[in-house]
Amino acid sequence: MKEKIKNLQEDLLKFINNKYCISNINGEVKTQIPNLDFYFSNEKTQFNTIIYEPSICIILQGEKIVDFGNEVYQYNSNEYLISSTHIPAKVKIKKTPYISFRIKFELEEIYNVIKNINQEKLIFKEKSEKGLFFNNIDEKLFEPICRLIKLLNRQEDEIKYLYPLIIKEILFILIKDESGYFLNKFAMEGTVSNKIVKTISDIKDNFNKKLNVKQLARNIDMSESSLYQNFKTITSMSPIQFQKKIRLEEAKLMLLNQNITACEVAFIVGYESPSQFSREYSKMFGMAPKAHISYLKSLNKKI
Repeated sequence: MKEKIKNLQEDLLKFINNKYCISNINGEVKTQIPNLDFYFSNEKTQFNTIIYEPSICIILQGEKIVDFGNEVYQYNSNEYLISSTHIPAKVKIKKTPYISFRIKFELEEIYNVIKNINQEKLIFKEKSEKGLFFNNIDEKLFEPICRLIKLLNRQEDEIKYLYPLIIKEILFILIKDESGYFLNKFAMEGTVSNKIVKTISDIKDNFNKKLNVKQLARNIDMSESSLYQNFKTITSMSPIQFQKKIRLEEAKLMLLNQNITACEVAFIVGYESPSQFSREYSKMFGMAPKAHISYLKSLNKKI
């Protein structure tokens, strides 16, 4: 079985290289499939802060280190990573050339698949757990993933019709596998993990507003202490720390994509002081806003 997966991986690498000439690319590449994007790098990196979205992430070549919740995980082309919600983490590319891809999904998509599966076979714990899950990849999962990526050679109308069906198949396989319990507890209405996911979405949607933890707890019918404890278990940080990460990530995107100053962005994302914004931005990204954006733009020119 390992040999079959290796052959599938090599075939997929050839397909991607023929389509993108990956030796000349460093950075993220979005595709015609809305849920699918690639990341290529020819350089090792230091730890950088990112925010995972609900998705499955797979490495085709190279190795990555993920620092999350006071633990360090190392994974490569033999494994996959699932993020249940928006999860801040630090990542480092350890081995190059590095080629990976991400398939994003919504928890509602998982729930719609779970509804049609025998619930007795989906055992899940009421207690919340970390929001990232690692597992070994197998042939059964990799085959539909290959078909999804190869849709990139099809016509636009074919892509639009077929990609949701293949993503549904991928989610079905994940739910029936060892990752099923993990996805189930985050997607099923009423579980502790699902309630925390709703809070995470609430904070993300209102990142520039003052955080009211008491109201957040009331919204999900949970005590403040329970909200804090479970939130930290899933995301590895407090609600306030999470909001700060979201604010700074949003600020980075605004500075990168809009003609706007760091001072203006500071107020837009919810800071009362531009100097505080600059300090916290530098702490998170390792550079002052202006220098960091110049660096990111220089990378984009290589793509």
